[in-house]
Amino acid sequence: MKKNVLIIGAGGVAKVVAHKCAQHNDELGRIAIASRNISKCQAIIDSVKAKGSLKVPAQIQAFALNALDVEATKALIRETESQIVINVGSAFLNMSVLRACIDTGVAYLDTAIHEEPGKVCETPPWYGNYEWNHLEECKQKNITAILGVGFDPGVVNAYAALAQQQHFDRIDSIDILDVNAGSHGKYFATNFDPEINFREFTGQVWSWQDSQWTSNTMFEVKRTDDLPVVGSQNLYLTGHDEVHSLSKNLDVPNVRFWMSFGEHYINVFTVLKNLGLLSEKPVTTAEGLEVVPLKLVKAVLPDPSSLAPGYTGKTCIGDLVKGTKDGQPRELFIYNVACHEEAYAETDSQGISYTAGVPPVAAALLVARGEWDVQRMANVEELPAEPFLKALDVMGLPTRIKDEKGDRAWDAIA
Repeated sequence: MKKNVLIIGAGGVAKVVAHKCAQHNDELGRIAIASRNISKCQAIIDSVKAKGSLKVPAQIQAFALNALDVEATKALIRETESQIVINVGSAFLNMSVLRACIDTGVAYLDTAIHEEPGKVCETPPWYGNYEWNHLEECKQKNITAILGVGFDPGVVNAYAALAQQQHFDRIDSIDILDVNAGSHGKYFATNFDPEINFREFTGQVWSWQDSQWTSNTMFEVKRTDDLPVVGSQNLYLTGHDEVHSLSKNLDVPNVRFWMSFGEHYINVFTVLKNLGLLSEKPVTTAEGLEVVPLKLVKAVLPDPSSLAPGYTGKTCIGDLVKGTKDGQPRELFIYNVACHEEAYAETDSQGISYTAGVPPVAAALLVARGEWDVQRMANVEELPAEPFLKALDVMGLPTRIKDEKGDRAWDAIA
């Protein structure tokens, strides 16, 4: 049984992770939060204590850490006696933190795929460029490393696995639909790290179609769907992490990711991109200063965690799955609806952070209990879906299914 959690990162998602770990600290044990900015870690601890989130009295501490420093990360893992590391820092940290976990023999969990600062939209499958290079090492050393266990990637991977295992004999397509129908009231902002957000949209859009990688440009392909609670929404074909593992692990010929965007977001994004302000390549000003335009844009935009107090509305994220069952065509939508206001009331965070932050704690609980302590590297769709979805049901992210039989809880008898 693994115990004691080290949370790396101090943004909005880390805050949710801390609150949820505290709510289950009778099983997860001591909590440590580390980032380069120790004051942000302490602010999260203050929020946890103010909300009374600790289930039982226990230690929760803040630490200063540059997680790119593998030796420093290893030392902190040992100092805190952490057996589970939840990495919700920048995607640039993944390989460093994973290395520290492998070297110290502890479980590793993250919520997004690794990225290199100077590279955007690399050749697919993205996991094959970094994470999967350590598959054999994790297996040989009995290291549990669970990749992409946020919501998307993460929960949507479990949805796809559940659909394949219980609802279809053959799946022809999985379309992941991600809608944020909330409003933060700002002129322009991103719901998570602006640098990572924009990097997703400035390169090629890779999707898995007809069992091969297909390239489009951002906002080139559009669809409109009428979804539960949030209604009719415009969604655009977008590149995303989970496509790169689902295409490998589930033997489905079409796997695509779609995200909703309003016209205002598209217009501002287009201007920024056309001006070169979303470039990750350094430029030199007339004064001789070297500046990375994307980092400058990030610096002037609102911190995503600052959006939480005034955020209203709901999200709807799920998998639209089509195929056959018992020789008949079948279609279902397996999904979750989350509320920004409810997320803030519970964790001082907005709904996007909530949907990303709850799943890794559910996964940590399954690792602590032994159900997901698989002692190898795995993407979520390779792990038992039912215990994960059951944990999420009671932790604030219940799953529903909509099909020809109606709209119901995922485990209800139709």
